[in-house]
Amino acid sequence: MDARTEILARIRAALAAHPASAAPVPRGYRRSVECPDPVTLLTDRLREYRATVHHCRDEEELPAVLGSVLAGSPTLVVPGDLPERWLARYRGRVRRDGNPAPLSVADLDAASAVLTGCALAIAETGTIVLDAGPLQGRRALTLVPDHHVCVVRAGRIVPGVPEAIAALSPARPLTWISGPSATSDIELDRVEGVHGPRRLDVVLVGR
Repeated sequence: MDARTEILARIRAALAAHPASAAPVPRGYRRSVECPDPVTLLTDRLREYRATVHHCRDEEELPAVLGSVLAGSPTLVVPGDLPERWLARYRGRVRRDGNPAPLSVADLDAASAVLTGCALAIAETGTIVLDAGPLQGRRALTLVPDHHVCVVRAGRIVPGVPEAIAALSPARPLTWISGPSATSDIELDRVEGVHGPRRLDVVLVGR
């Protein structure tokens, strides 16, 4: 008997001795978070992560804010279903992923920025979650370009992680973003942009 076979045999024996019905999983963990002002808390958390936060009152003001945020980006990648009205004040070149075909990694790398929406945002942790749903596109869009601009509607902000888990589908490809991509080397010097965008701009719409 090789090591793999022996290990699997031990696992099967252990499971047989303790069937699932005899070992209930405790569910006493926290299911909600107290948060009187999710927008303010999310803003504070994002800034702690070195993201830049912009506010606009409503969808009518959004194109002007996006135009200002993207003024220094000559080329922009967006998901195929991103509303045209969001881009009304942007003066650079726009490339839509999936129209007519997915952009290559080289195309994404050459873009100055990417603009997306999100599935939701978590106020307590300052985390933005994407699930490849509407206005988000595929995961590569937000991992390859150096600058990510993400629109977060106030109605999509949840107080904490329990509410986020309850709202998200585990069957979807989830990407959790807490600020710009960053890591540290052996000297503990912060290095940004290693695993994703070096810059993250978040546009919060509404209250």
